Amino acid sequence: MRLPKLTKLELQIMEALWSRGALSIREIQQAFPHKDRPAYSTVQTTVYRLEGKKALRRVKKISNAHIFEAVVSREAARGKLIDDLLGLFGGRTQPVMAHLVESGKLTLEEVQQTEELLRRLARKGKSQ
Repeated sequence: MRLPKLTKLELQIMEALWSRGALSIREIQQAFPHKDRPAYSTVQTTVYRLEGKKALRRVKKISNAHIFEAVVSREAARGKLIDDLLGLFGGRTQPVMAHLVESGKLTLEEVQQTEELLRRLARKGKSQ
Protein backbone atom coordinates (compact mmCIF):
# COMPACT_ATOMS: atom_id res chain seq x y z
CA MET A 1 0.00 0.00 0.00
CA ARG A 2 1.31 3.45 -0.96
CA LEU A 3 1.38 5.78 2.03
CA PRO A 4 -0.41 9.10 1.67
CA LYS A 5 1.34 12.44 2.10
CA LEU A 6 -0.03 14.02 5.29
CA THR A 7 -0.27 17.69 6.18
CA LYS A 8 0.59 19.08 9.63
CA LEU A 9 -3.09 19.12 10.70
CA GLU A 10 -3.62 15.62 9.34
CA LEU A 11 -0.61 14.40 11.35
CA GLN A 12 -2.00 16.06 14.49
CA ILE A 13 -5.33 14.28 13.97
CA MET A 14 -3.53 10.98 13.37
CA GLU A 15 -1.50 11.56 16.56
CA ALA A 16 -4.75 11.82 18.54
CA LEU A 17 -5.88 8.48 17.08
CA TRP A 18 -2.48 6.83 17.63
CA SER A 19 -2.32 7.91 21.26
CA ARG A 20 -5.97 7.51 22.27
CA GLY A 21 -7.34 4.86 19.95
CA ALA A 22 -10.67 5.09 18.10
CA LEU A 23 -12.37 8.49 18.48
CA SER A 24 -15.29 10.54 17.22
CA ILE A 25 -14.67 13.83 15.42
CA ARG A 26 -15.63 15.75 18.59
CA GLU A 27 -13.15 13.70 20.65
CA ILE A 28 -10.43 14.33 18.05
CA GLN A 29 -11.13 18.07 18.18
CA GLN A 30 -10.99 18.04 22.00
CA ALA A 31 -7.61 16.29 21.89
CA PHE A 32 -6.08 19.56 20.64
CA PRO A 33 -4.82 22.06 23.23
CA HIS A 34 -7.55 24.63 23.88
CA LYS A 35 -5.58 27.62 22.51
CA ASP A 36 -4.70 25.81 19.25
CA ARG A 37 -7.98 23.93 18.79
CA PRO A 38 -9.32 24.04 15.22
CA ALA A 39 -13.04 24.45 14.59
CA TYR A 40 -15.17 21.31 14.60
CA SER A 41 -15.92 21.74 10.87
CA THR A 42 -12.19 21.98 10.10
CA VAL A 43 -11.50 18.73 11.96
CA GLN A 44 -14.49 17.08 10.30
CA THR A 45 -13.36 18.09 6.79
CA THR A 46 -9.81 16.94 7.50
CA VAL A 47 -10.98 13.60 8.95
CA TYR A 48 -13.03 12.98 5.79
CA ARG A 49 -9.96 13.81 3.66
CA LEU A 50 -7.90 11.35 5.70
CA GLU A 51 -10.62 8.77 5.16
CA GLY A 52 -10.37 9.42 1.41
CA LYS A 53 -6.59 8.97 1.60
CA LYS A 54 -7.20 5.67 3.44
CA ALA A 55 -5.15 6.84 6.44
CA LEU A 56 -8.09 6.20 8.77
CA ARG A 57 -11.45 4.46 8.61
CA ARG A 58 -14.86 4.47 10.23
CA VAL A 59 -15.22 1.58 12.62
CA LYS A 60 -18.70 2.16 14.03
CA LYS A 61 -21.47 4.64 14.56
CA ILE A 62 -22.82 5.63 17.96
CA SER A 63 -26.05 7.63 17.58
CA ASN A 64 -25.04 10.26 14.99
CA ALA A 65 -21.32 10.10 15.70
CA HIS A 66 -18.96 8.07 13.55
CA ILE A 67 -15.96 6.57 15.33
CA PHE A 68 -12.65 6.56 13.43
CA GLU A 69 -9.41 4.63 13.87
CA ALA A 70 -6.00 4.97 12.27
CA VAL A 71 -5.14 2.62 9.40
CA VAL A 72 -1.65 4.01 8.82
CA SER A 73 0.73 3.35 11.73
CA ARG A 74 2.75 6.07 13.44
CA GLU A 75 5.97 4.36 12.32
CA ALA A 76 4.86 4.19 8.68
CA ALA A 77 3.84 7.87 8.69
CA ARG A 78 7.16 8.88 10.29
CA GLY A 79 9.07 6.82 7.75
CA LYS A 80 7.20 8.46 4.86
CA LEU A 81 7.87 11.92 6.30
CA ILE A 82 11.58 11.19 6.70
CA ASP A 83 11.80 9.67 3.19
CA ASP A 84 10.11 12.80 1.78
CA LEU A 85 12.56 15.03 3.67
CA LEU A 86 15.56 13.05 2.42
CA GLY A 87 14.13 13.30 -1.08
CA LEU A 88 14.71 17.06 -0.87
CA PHE A 89 18.42 16.29 -0.41
CA GLY A 90 18.66 13.75 -3.20
CA GLY A 91 18.37 10.92 -0.67
CA ARG A 92 21.55 12.02 1.13
CA THR A 93 21.42 11.89 4.92
CA GLN A 94 24.63 13.84 5.60
CA PRO A 95 23.14 17.37 5.22
CA VAL A 96 20.31 16.46 7.58
CA MET A 97 22.63 14.88 10.13
CA ALA A 98 25.01 17.86 9.94
CA HIS A 99 22.15 20.25 10.62
CA LEU A 100 20.94 18.18 13.58
CA VAL A 101 24.45 18.14 15.08
CA GLU A 102 25.11 21.84 14.46
CA SER A 103 21.74 22.90 15.90
CA GLY A 104 22.26 20.78 19.03
CA LYS A 105 19.24 18.61 18.28
CA LEU A 106 21.28 15.41 18.03
CA THR A 107 22.93 14.32 21.26
CA LEU A 108 25.96 12.11 21.75
CA GLU A 109 23.70 9.55 23.45
CA GLU A 110 21.44 9.44 20.37
CA VAL A 111 24.47 8.97 18.11
CA GLN A 112 25.65 6.08 20.30
CA GLN A 113 22.20 4.47 20.20
CA THR A 114 22.21 4.80 16.42
CA GLU A 115 25.66 3.25 16.19
CA GLU A 116 24.43 0.29 18.25
CA LEU A 117 21.43 -0.10 15.97
CA LEU A 118 23.72 -0.09 12.92
CA ARG A 119 25.94 -2.78 14.53
CA ARG A 120 22.87 -4.96 15.27
CA LEU A 121 21.59 -4.56 11.71
CA ALA A 122 25.03 -5.42 10.31
CA ARG A 123 25.20 -8.58 12.46
CA LYS A 124 21.69 -9.55 11.45
CA GLY A 125 22.57 -9.07 7.76
CA LYS A 126 25.63 -11.31 8.07
CA SER A 127 23.68 -14.08 9.78
CA GLN A 128 21.09 -14.33 6.99
